[in-house]
Amino acid sequence: MSGALLDLRGVTRAFGGLKAVSDVTLSIPRGEIFGLIGPNGAGKTTLVNVITGVHPATTGKVLFEGRDVTRFKPYQAARAGIGRTFQIVQPFPELTVIENVAASALFAGAAPGIRAAREQAMEQLAFVGLAESADRNAATLTLAMRKRLEVAKGLAMRPKLLLFDEVNAGLNATEIDQALALIRAIAETGVTILIIEHLMKVVLSVCTRIAVLHHGELIAAGTPQEVVTDSRVIQAYLGKRYAARGTANA
Repeated sequence: MSGALLDLRGVTRAFGGLKAVSDVTLSIPRGEIFGLIGPNGAGKTTLVNVITGVHPATTGKVLFEGRDVTRFKPYQAARAGIGRTFQIVQPFPELTVIENVAASALFAGAAPGIRAAREQAMEQLAFVGLAESADRNAATLTLAMRKRLEVAKGLAMRPKLLLFDEVNAGLNATEIDQALALIRAIAETGVTILIIEHLMKVVLSVCTRIAVLHHGELIAAGTPQEVVTDSRVIQAYLGKRYAARGTANA
């Protein structure tokens, strides 16, 4: 039996005749920051949706801590220890920042009641640097602050595995550096991280291993250096110029 925290075994997700994810087998050990990259439409978000129960696998298995969670619904996946953020950040606009995070804690069963959920929310807001904005309406936050709110919501689920979907999209260089520091800080608490990312700077600087999807298929997996020099990845995603530059900087 694999000792991985997350095991995907021959996972396929089809929508009608289209296979958005096709026969993906992948293992993520505890404690890793694992990157998932690939062109637009490669199936990255669909794979995250399969892991979190939004779209159950058509065939194959998803194992979490050795337990078959393939048919889990999103709330069951959350309560098993699988948290996530979303690429398009949409907090509940009519709620305050702390209420948004408390709602996540309650959804995942990470708090037994509203008071405990608010305490848990405040803890995570302090961690991500939003404690002073706790009572602000979520709709008033900047994009960078909404991204941090999204991270706080994920952390409020008390996850063992946290999946980041394009958490750096739309941020400037300074904000990206701050987000990278936050990702590292989360990993240091013992949370395993799976990050979907288009920015190779981010992937290469924080990830211990990387997997690459193309047309729904897993075409490569390994260390950052192994992936950026893989001919299939160069052809499908990176291009020869980037690969040459990445090799030179390695």
